[in-house]
Amino acid sequence: MIRFTRITHAAAVIAAALTASAAWAQAKWDMPTGYAPTNFHTVNNTAFAEAVGTATGGKLAIRVHPGASLYKMPEIKRAVQQGQVAIGEVLMVTLVNENPLYAIDGLPFLASSYADARKLWTVQRPAIERLLDAQGLMLLYAVPWPGQGLFVPREINGVADMAGLNWRAYDKQTARMGELFKARPVTIQAAEVAQALATGRINSLVSSAQSGVDYKVWESVKFFYDVQAWLPKNMIIANKAAFNALDKASQTALLAEARKAEEAGWAASARVSETTRAQLASNGMRVSAPSARLVSELNAIGNQLVDEWLAGAGPEGKALLDAYRKP
Repeated sequence: MIRFTRITHAAAVIAAALTASAAWAQAKWDMPTGYAPTNFHTVNNTAFAEAVGTATGGKLAIRVHPGASLYKMPEIKRAVQQGQVAIGEVLMVTLVNENPLYAIDGLPFLASSYADARKLWTVQRPAIERLLDAQGLMLLYAVPWPGQGLFVPREINGVADMAGLNWRAYDKQTARMGELFKARPVTIQAAEVAQALATGRINSLVSSAQSGVDYKVWESVKFFYDVQAWLPKNMIIANKAAFNALDKASQTALLAEARKAEEAGWAASARVSETTRAQLASNGMRVSAPSARLVSELNAIGNQLVDEWLAGAGPEGKALLDAYRKP
């Protein structure tokens, strides 16, 4: 009887170990995003997920859920933080109310080229990593959108021509920008923009040509001014507890693929910056450079927004801005 009990106990221990091993070996992460399957961010994220599966030998499977099909964009960070999902994509500037440092790359005309955006990210990244770490999160990678332009229903020669338009806002800074235009800011999330344009809830927005293609903006407005206002970044974040639950080899593979995904994403962003402007034009939109007057007035607004951001960002924000502006 004693022998039988020992054998039974040993079998139970082995069975439990095998069950735990199987669960660990089949780790599955859901990855919510807010953008269409064809968007270059989603394409890049999907390639990353597939590469992770290959690099870990199937020990970690990441399933991308595009188009806000699992969580809406404003819900994703909390879902990752609370462990409802292990990984997700967040538009960094939308976290400005948590901390102004998230939104430095959304300041108009501060960093208006890929070279400047790269320099800014080098300065900003350590601060973002610290903020996320304090919340039980970790940064995997970040990829910029192409330079933001103005989509409007009529010809724009100066800021005064924006007055009265229904302006799409998605964070504190775009809402403030609409106020300075004397437009009417309306908060609309990415997955809802196409419908908002179709119904007239909005008739103007600042966004990339890529987003314009995603939304089929030409069905509602006909003018795009390539002002290259800023290059905001999407970041892929992970729950630290979920990451720590992976075996060391899988952790190493995940981080290696994240580094590759960041580089691939930046390259893809630069490519679509060119091709999507051409797509807008081929669909009947008037794609134009801004007038000298509009550039001057937008720069003045940009300087005002930088000053307002600095007032709330404190010494750390000033230090980041000074480091970026240092030759």
